[in-house]
Amino acid sequence: MVQKIESPPEPPVTLSDPAELLTGYLDFYRDAVLRKLEGMSDQELRHSRLPSGWTPLGLLKHLAYVELRWLRWGFSGEPVEEPWGDVEVRGEPWHLEPAESFDDVKAFFRQQCARSRHIVAGARMEDRAATLGGRVPAEEDRPTLIWILFHLFQEYARHVGHLDIARELADGTVGE
Repeated sequence: MVQKIESPPEPPVTLSDPAELLTGYLDFYRDAVLRKLEGMSDQELRHSRLPSGWTPLGLLKHLAYVELRWLRWGFSGEPVEEPWGDVEVRGEPWHLEPAESFDDVKAFFRQQCARSRHIVAGARMEDRAATLGGRVPAEEDRPTLIWILFHLFQEYARHVGHLDIARELADGTVGE
């Protein structure tokens, strides 16, 4: 029997401010990631059903580090000790420590999303990133905040689709 995840409504159809619409959809997708993972067993969260080897819990950790890299490390220029903490070896599936639980990774993800919201609230869409991967490139090579947010939006949309498939394969649950 197919189970269905019910989702909250998308941002209001009357929104006309691009920044509000973009940040509203980012939050919608951030919530979608957690909705798709809630209720999965620890075994399924750590199990890959794909040749690439990524796991649902590894994907959640990856998205937390995406927030950290793009908004804290890149846009704000904050010093970050481990900006690539989701990968052990480039090109390999996202890395999880054996002791990392769903609750631990979810709390880290929520912290990064909250920090991202704070950063965005204090900036203008046309502001440029302070750094790019920890280095300070020429002004024209630093992305604007709106570019970064669109990049995050497309990354979330793609990965939520991946989680749709992983969840359905895991236990038959479908939904938004």
